[in-house]
Amino acid sequence: MELELTRKLTYAESGVDRDLRAESKKALLMLKKTFKCSRYGKVIEVPYGKLFPFHDRYLDLQVEGVGTKVLIAQIVDKYDTIGIDGIAMVVNDIIRSGADPLAIVDNIHAEVSDPSMVNEWIKGITKGAEESGCIVPGGEIGDVADLIKGQRMHKGFDLVCAAIGEVNKQRVISGRKIKPGDTIIGLKSSGIHSNGISLARKVLFKEWGGKYSADESPGGLNREVGYEVLEPTRIYVKPLLQVAEKVELKGAVHITGDAYLKFDRLQIFSPGIGFEFDNFKPIPVFELIRQTAAVLGHRITDEEMFRTFNMGWGFAIVVAEHERDEALDVLERTRMEPEQIGTVTASRGIKIFNNKRKIILR
Repeated sequence: MELELTRKLTYAESGVDRDLRAESKKALLMLKKTFKCSRYGKVIEVPYGKLFPFHDRYLDLQVEGVGTKVLIAQIVDKYDTIGIDGIAMVVNDIIRSGADPLAIVDNIHAEVSDPSMVNEWIKGITKGAEESGCIVPGGEIGDVADLIKGQRMHKGFDLVCAAIGEVNKQRVISGRKIKPGDTIIGLKSSGIHSNGISLARKVLFKEWGGKYSADESPGGLNREVGYEVLEPTRIYVKPLLQVAEKVELKGAVHITGDAYLKFDRLQIFSPGIGFEFDNFKPIPVFELIRQTAAVLGHRITDEEMFRTFNMGWGFAIVVAEHERDEALDVLERTRMEPEQIGTVTASRGIKIFNNKRKIILR
């Protein structure tokens, strides 16, 4: 019998327990009591949120943060891109319903609101908002030194953004029309984005028990590991809205927390379907995480990788097979490097074929 020399490393052991989060989210059911306050009609549920009516359209309101990616900004001492992440995370959530993001506000809690850092934060927020076609009519920066401590002296902060978007009632992406044979098209990610950072930190960076200093350049990367992980989240707003003008989008998935488990929500809205994925070209940083974990005596399973990281595809859409080519053609002109990454099946579950190995997530 082969001796087990490595210890399985999971996202939960890094501080993010999916089961506990799922249990906690049951409390959100209480919020349905507020739906009776809707002044213009019935609140509707879509796969990744709720839409509320406003005259002849629906509004989608989302809020998101960048999590522990702010810690990477602190050890690299670079703050002009983290605002892009804040914008990207929330507007990419907005477009899942087919909504066009209109406006964004930010909320930054800081150890100290140092003017030079504030300037860098706002620089990123401005860039991300412009790329998303949104205004930023306001925001808030609070000094909470007793609450937040940074990796560097007086550098601690947390960044959250909220956004609102609108969608015509006939253009809502409901997730209810998906059927076997439909095509799943992936849009390339720019790297880790803003999810799975807790696991990546504890493998890659010495500050959290990992292998490298932020300024080291491990084999397989063409830059320092700190800059690689800090690469801002890609914004998919304009490509998504452009392709929605040409084809019917049956589903839209922002591949973030829980990664490919996100597709489970679409199975709820279209019962009797499943998903098979089979096109994963390696992005060096994900292989680096796995290999470095092994060097440190840990083992991150394929299943855990696909439950935690985007693995190269930051967003995905579901279209009818006969509209596949037109969707790809539109997206190719947006420089999103789209490819078919999977197919909708008649067998419930989420299956991934990676390097000829079958991975079952659900």
